[in-house]
Amino acid sequence: MTDGRLAAAAWCGTGGPDFTQRPAHRLWLLDQARGLFDFFLPALNAAGGFFALDKAGQPFEGPAGRLRHLHETTRMVHCYTMAHQLGLPGADRMIDHGMQFLWNGHRDAAHGGYVWSLDDDGPVNATKQAYGHAFVLLAASSAKVAGHPDADRLLGDITETLHARFWDAAAGATTEEYAQDWAPISGYRGQNSNMHLTEALMAAFEATGDRDYLDMAGRIASLIIDRHARAEGWRVAEHFDDQWQLDRAYRGDPMFRPFGTTPGHALEWSRLLVQLWQLGGQQQDWLHEAAQALFMHTCATGWDKAAGGFYYTLDWDDRPEQADRFWWPCAEGIAAAAVLRQVSGDAAFEEWYRRIWGFVAQHFIDRASGGWFPELDPALRPVNRVFQGKPDLYHSVQACLIPLVPANGSVTRGLRDGGLRDGGLGLLA
Repeated sequence: MTDGRLAAAAWCGTGGPDFTQRPAHRLWLLDQARGLFDFFLPALNAAGGFFALDKAGQPFEGPAGRLRHLHETTRMVHCYTMAHQLGLPGADRMIDHGMQFLWNGHRDAAHGGYVWSLDDDGPVNATKQAYGHAFVLLAASSAKVAGHPDADRLLGDITETLHARFWDAAAGATTEEYAQDWAPISGYRGQNSNMHLTEALMAAFEATGDRDYLDMAGRIASLIIDRHARAEGWRVAEHFDDQWQLDRAYRGDPMFRPFGTTPGHALEWSRLLVQLWQLGGQQQDWLHEAAQALFMHTCATGWDKAAGGFYYTLDWDDRPEQADRFWWPCAEGIAAAAVLRQVSGDAAFEEWYRRIWGFVAQHFIDRASGGWFPELDPALRPVNRVFQGKPDLYHSVQACLIPLVPANGSVTRGLRDGGLRDGGLGLLA
């Protein structure tokens, strides 16, 4: 007799129409997205920006609740742009609130750029991080799609900052980190910031039609994926020196710079490569090839075949380094499986789509308090080792919405250009 957990992890109810073709599943996705948007509404901080939320979805007390990080402010703007496009009342207030705080709070009027974190008294960490600046570009691009009156101002400022301070034209990628006055902090080069800059550059291209953004995204993908990930057998290397030589021994912040490889990033790249391939007119077939190879290799090595879920990190022999399961790799796996199924027709991606959603529905969705648990231990119990409370809307809500729009661009573009795929809920007619 098979173990129940093994059976649950291995079987995903194959057969019949794709889930995204079924009206009930599409309604379920929209319900999940609406629930997440509602859950994060209390994050609005009247003093500017957004609170961090506890497990119940209420603002944290004390310093932890008052600290605002750049990537969190920007992601809220991006996410509530999607809520606004869906027609959810109150989303416009969240966008406007975040846009004001980006310009009047995070923006460094004296030195230029955007500080990493601040509280009610001013900057706490005033460094200038490529990761955070990538999300400023994403927020500005999304706000432009929504028609926000300050979007062009923010888009122009962040584009100038990226070119003047971060972009390494010789390498075709971004540099990483600077002090408040733009003195270099280190020669570290990171995959993560470049991946998110790729996402943001494609969003900027969608919002403006300026092909320079798309060309920059293509150069990053060529470096990180076609050069390095291909050479590593479709493992996405994370850490490099200033000459873009791989640093296998690097071990940094467990949230942003963990040791080894991170399966979730390979899944995220898989989705982004499909988008880049589509936006480029399907001219570079290596993008589609790499997207599929990254996804299948990651599922073969990063998914726990017994209990389910993606390990957070692997060592260079594909053994679990950090065996806890985070929510966001599953969210990225769902999104990647959905777009790959659309563009390839391969039933394997539908199987993975169902399998990953099954795991999320059983283990990550907090049906008692709302939102998603951020971490599970190897026994699949919720824990808080790296993250506290309910830290994210961005990954989880995109997992709900990406399957509902065409795979030829971002969610914001899909909603702008005609709404939900296949006529939205017209499938109920």
